[in-house]
Amino acid sequence: MLEFKHLALINEAERRGDANLDQLRLCFQLLALSGAIDRDCAARLAPHGLSEGRFVVLFLLHGAGGMLPPHELAERAGVTRATISGLLDGLQRDGLLQRRSDAEDGRRLQIVLTARGKRLADELFDQHTQWIGGLFNGLDFSEQAQLSLLLEKVWRHTDAGQETGT
Repeated sequence: MLEFKHLALINEAERRGDANLDQLRLCFQLLALSGAIDRDCAARLAPHGLSEGRFVVLFLLHGAGGMLPPHELAERAGVTRATISGLLDGLQRDGLLQRRSDAEDGRRLQIVLTARGKRLADELFDQHTQWIGGLFNGLDFSEQAQLSLLLEKVWRHTDAGQETGT
């Protein structure tokens, strides 16, 4: 399950007599799982011409009734305005959305899903959530709750977790 680079680090830590071998192994297992999920996600979206970022934009638009301004999309997706512009360009080229002038203020843009974009967002969102849910089918409810608590405990020891105070 572990990647070669992580095995090399574990071997070096073992050679040096590091006392944190078990914790290193756990961290690298978590990273390997995260990487595998990312790769699987990319492989599932690729046949539809989507990256994870483009998929996020589609479902954000769909969830907002099919229309949002670019700056709000960027904020909700957690990306820069430059990044959202690139994502929107690709989705527009593929006929999944349109840029329209705001009816109230013609200087502002609204991003609108096309009928094709709505269908794809509907279809993929259901498929994607079922796939993600299936990743945890081997765990019963109490194991899922325990895993969630344990991951939250580890999160609190990361720099990001300490910054947010969660």
